[in-house]
Amino acid sequence: MRIGFDARMYGKSQSGIGNYIKQITDRIFELDKENDYYLFLLEPQFSEYTEPHKKIHKIKVTAPWYSYSEQINFLFDLLKYKLDLVHFPNFNAPLLYPFKRVTTIHDITPKFFPGHKQKSIWHKLAYNLTIRTSLALSQKIIAISQWTKADLLKYFVKNPDKIEVTYLGTEPQFQVIENYAKIKEVKEKYKITKPYLFFVGVWRNHKNLEGLVHAFEIIKKESQFDIQLVIAGQEDPAYSQIRETINNSPFKNDIITPGFINDADLPLIYNGASLFVLPSFYEGFGLIGLEAMACGLPVISSDATCLPEIYGEAALYFNPKNIDEMAEKILEALKSFPLQAELKNKGFEQIKKYSWEKTASQTLQIYKKILGQ
Repeated sequence: MRIGFDARMYGKSQSGIGNYIKQITDRIFELDKENDYYLFLLEPQFSEYTEPHKKIHKIKVTAPWYSYSEQINFLFDLLKYKLDLVHFPNFNAPLLYPFKRVTTIHDITPKFFPGHKQKSIWHKLAYNLTIRTSLALSQKIIAISQWTKADLLKYFVKNPDKIEVTYLGTEPQFQVIENYAKIKEVKEKYKITKPYLFFVGVWRNHKNLEGLVHAFEIIKKESQFDIQLVIAGQEDPAYSQIRETINNSPFKNDIITPGFINDADLPLIYNGASLFVLPSFYEGFGLIGLEAMACGLPVISSDATCLPEIYGEAALYFNPKNIDEMAEKILEALKSFPLQAELKNKGFEQIKKYSWEKTASQTLQIYKKILGQ
């Protein structure tokens, strides 16, 4: 059989979706040496990608995601190869593609928190049309959490049997590191000079980073802890209010914003932190919290959406709309080494439930079910 994979977002540096594509294709290609796979890639990922075996075929395409050309040019790219099935890792797929498809939905954040490009009525209509059509045309829909599945059933899909849940996984480099010299070196690189709270992720309004800064201010005012707050991730100028909140903080000198942290440094930054704080209003899975747990870092998390489902009893939760409660839970963990140890041990147990190998295996079974294999 000939299976296509829309890998235009391929690569960890692209997005969470890009990392998802990389992780599951790497493992599916190890598991399945019978079917032919056609990986549709943009530059520079096309030139950088090396096919792992002869059943993998990389195809160069030019239509960017979320563009008009993906509806026409990418459609013709797909039709050339007479595919038995195509896996789209996001809702943005050619609506006129007439053959079998699987679509992965990570979340429906744009419905509740439309980005700066999606605030107009036109963009909202386009989002709703595209996701509804993509899901209606899919033989199977993959949701990455039960929460996302429930959201899809509430707003876009009528048949629950059409949706399969496949959780995500963590990568091997996220682990406890006891090379304190390396941790010290990477902290110096990013100008971290004190014990610190850590967050990493996109700078968008659903992440509640302004709330995190205000909770940090409460901690600095009301406790004796001389700590820093490290907010990592690529800053988005479209959400300038986050930077304004940091710049206006009386404790701005203790708020470190290192930007994008490379793959080699990120596990070390996790390992060097005192706590990981996830303040989000909305998440589809919350992978970063599991990465923190894998590194032995206690997790203080919002209780919103899927996060209690994914973290179970391995996190200390707060209401993300209540900044005082966020500060209270962070302080509770900072003050109690036994609580930190408990969260750390529960985290090690929790992450055993998730692996990319399991994700890939479940995804491959979905392909086979559709193809009658």
